[in-house]
Amino acid sequence: MLTLVKIIILLGFLVFIHEGGHFCVAKLCKINVKEFSIGFGPKIISKLKNGTNYEIRLIPLGGFVNLEGEEELSDKEGSFSKASTSKKIAIILAGALVNIIFGLITFFILILYRYKAIQDVSFWESFMYALNCSWGLIVETLKGIAGLFTFKLSINDFTGPVGISQMVSQTSSFAEFIYLLSIVSISLGVTNLLPIVPLDGGKVVIYIIEAIRKKSISEKTQEIIGAIGFYIIIGLSIIVTFNDIMRITH
Repeated sequence: MLTLVKIIILLGFLVFIHEGGHFCVAKLCKINVKEFSIGFGPKIISKLKNGTNYEIRLIPLGGFVNLEGEEELSDKEGSFSKASTSKKIAIILAGALVNIIFGLITFFILILYRYKAIQDVSFWESFMYALNCSWGLIVETLKGIAGLFTFKLSINDFTGPVGISQMVSQTSSFAEFIYLLSIVSISLGVTNLLPIVPLDGGKVVIYIIEAIRKKSISEKTQEIIGAIGFYIIIGLSIIVTFNDIMRITH
């Protein structure tokens, strides 16, 4: 039961700050946010405030921000489809960047104080050590993602929700849980920047292409690109989940 609670907290919090990044930047850009939802499925709590429905849904495995004019063309005031390319990119990138920044700050603080407590060194030395560790974490995360596309790593080397759940169950202290939270947050942020629709990185590529062409990509083409990306993500998820289960059961 405790493991389930920790998993819900971990996933729920990371989704909350990710979608919160999209939400805050959209508000700053004066884009109308129709829904801010944590979770999927039936609504448990729903409250309308300042034109936005704030929702908590039954299944705590994700979430979304529904912007006016994001999925369809809209001429209404505050429409995402009428926003400039720079605003669109800023809004889309905000979620992943919040995850990466949060993860790095949390990791940095943990390393800084743990190292200072263990080693009899100055604050500056501890700061530099934590900074080096944080940078190393960024590099290793990027190497892992790049390794998949350059075939230096196998899909078997990656961990999905089932594997993460097992790691959560093995955390025995608050510090270990926060450490895992920071690692997963950074991985989530970097993964979302991959240039695959419907991930955030894929959407940014679409907006850049449209800006260069000075006209929108047709809805049919976007649907085809989105469908291909969706099946790629689902395929990878199934393989990773299967591998997680095999590692746990053997």
